[in-house]
Amino acid sequence: MTNPLKGAIFLFIAFLPGIIGSQFSPGQWYMALHKPSWTPPGWIFAPVWTILYFMIGLAGYWAWNNSDPGNRKIPFSVFALQLILNATWSFVFFGLNSLPLSVVNITALWSLILANMVIFYRLSSIAGYLLIPYFLWSTFAAVVNWTIWRLNT
Repeated sequence: MTNPLKGAIFLFIAFLPGIIGSQFSPGQWYMALHKPSWTPPGWIFAPVWTILYFMIGLAGYWAWNNSDPGNRKIPFSVFALQLILNATWSFVFFGLNSLPLSVVNITALWSLILANMVIFYRLSSIAGYLLIPYFLWSTFAAVVNWTIWRLNT
């Protein structure tokens, strides 16, 4: 990293969804839901998301450094939108207890992560590759989310 302050800013931005999402935790409502047997245990989420948010921040920093200042609007608008949807998922799922709306949220999030990955790849292959684990985890999370919805309707 050539600019540690800029890198720290991107890491902070990337971790914001986790900070916001941590305000909405699983409660009795979630514990009472029928879940597939392959639902990950609760302890796995903190380490996985810590690694993912770190990689998201690095991807943003890497893409920023490899982009033309006049052409950052679309790439970083998509970056911001997917982070906003990431932050709202916990509120929708755990805060509102809305399984159908959480499926809509995570589907839109998944689409934006894919778009972000492709757009960042065009700026820097490393930035695009750094988002692959986030895309894969979110794909799995979407399947879990959808399955929980189906099991509880």
